[in-house]
Amino acid sequence: MRVALIAPLVSPIRDAQLGGAQAVVADIARELARRGHEVVVYATRGSAIEGIAIAPLDIDPTPLHGDRFSDEAEQTPSEHMTAAYVAVYRHVLAARFDVVHSHGFDVPAITVAAAMGLPVLHTLHMPASRPVAAAITEARRGQTGVVTAAVSHAQAASWRLLIAIDAVLSNGVPVEDIPFEPVGGSAAVIAARFSPEKGIDDGIAAARLADLPVDVYGTPYDAGHERAVRERWRDDQEVRFLAPAAREHLWAALGAARAVVCLSRWEEPFGMVAAEAAASGTPVVAWRRGALAEVVLDGVTGYVVTAGDVIAAAAALRRVNELSRGDCRRHAVDSLNLGDTVTAHEALYAQIASAGRSPSP
Repeated sequence: MRVALIAPLVSPIRDAQLGGAQAVVADIARELARRGHEVVVYATRGSAIEGIAIAPLDIDPTPLHGDRFSDEAEQTPSEHMTAAYVAVYRHVLAARFDVVHSHGFDVPAITVAAAMGLPVLHTLHMPASRPVAAAITEARRGQTGVVTAAVSHAQAASWRLLIAIDAVLSNGVPVEDIPFEPVGGSAAVIAARFSPEKGIDDGIAAARLADLPVDVYGTPYDAGHERAVRERWRDDQEVRFLAPAAREHLWAALGAARAVVCLSRWEEPFGMVAAEAAASGTPVVAWRRGALAEVVLDGVTGYVVTAGDVIAAAAALRRVNELSRGDCRRHAVDSLNLGDTVTAHEALYAQIASAGRSPSP
């Protein structure tokens, strides 16, 4: 099949990725191409995926930074974002694909495609959003073949309070590429963007309560929040703020950790870092928010504790050495691997291409 993959447009898609959705798009593109599909990725200027064609649109991501996700307020899409999607979908229409698969976070990813009469599969990487749901509902009133997919069962359940979800296409990680480390180290690791909903500060607090040093691989995102977190822990020599790492280096850091901490404050749609940690053999301590309880098997590959309870998270961190790192790896192989993810994508793609319309919910 000939497949168009539309990446989130707020940042380039390249190592080190700004977020999990960008990594998912890159991984899916490479695996689809390996299986013989013709793949073109639509992404902003500066994007690169080895072996994959990037559509030559040269969209500048800088004016789109104001459209980055915020969990604190609903946002109105900028004119720049709408114009970017107009450019993307015009190119898609002219190029004629069997399947158009958008991973965009933004309302224009839906409304612009619908206005052009373009059938699109939309993977919803964010928690349920009323503006996005309203855009999908309106698009479905036309004949555009709108298909929606969630990235976890927990996320699908929350979206189904607002709209029909056609499929669950769980994220996966390239387990075979992630080295397994049978023995972890002494430090906790946090890898997330500096954004309030990711709970980096809570993760640091839990690690320090557990008397663990902590390495923070924080991706710049919300500058004010990043300054506040760094200032809070400025005088603690056991808290190390490190630059965002390319994936191979991050995987090595995850494998060398005693535990990975994922104390998300939002309804986590999936939890890519938790899945990558499992593949490396490292247990995860997470709050019970969204899909983290699907990715982390409580008492087997980590501990899933009451959301907001930093003391419980610290207590769980003290116990992670009781868990089997081999069990973490087996869970990743059996339930979190990229191969199964792409097989599910291929099945849905084939259904869409053959039917020429969205499948029944």
